[in-house]
Amino acid sequence: MERDGQLELYRLLAARLKETHTRVSDPEVPDDTRRELTRRLLAVTAAAKHDLADAARRLDALTAELDDLGIPDR
Repeated sequence: MERDGQLELYRLLAARLKETHTRVSDPEVPDDTRRELTRRLLAVTAAAKHDLADAARRLDALTAELDDLGIPDR
């Protein structure tokens, strides 16, 4: 049963990563900002391979920053 729970957590995190990638790649985001956000998004993706909870926390922080920067959801 725990394995099913882990798979669901991976699915949820993957969906959130995909949404965040869409936001970061918005053409309205300045190049310098996009590079930094992309670097952080890659770090979150790498963290997800080892620690889902840490990756989720990092993604929460990145999403909050996107909100603060006014980068819209698509």
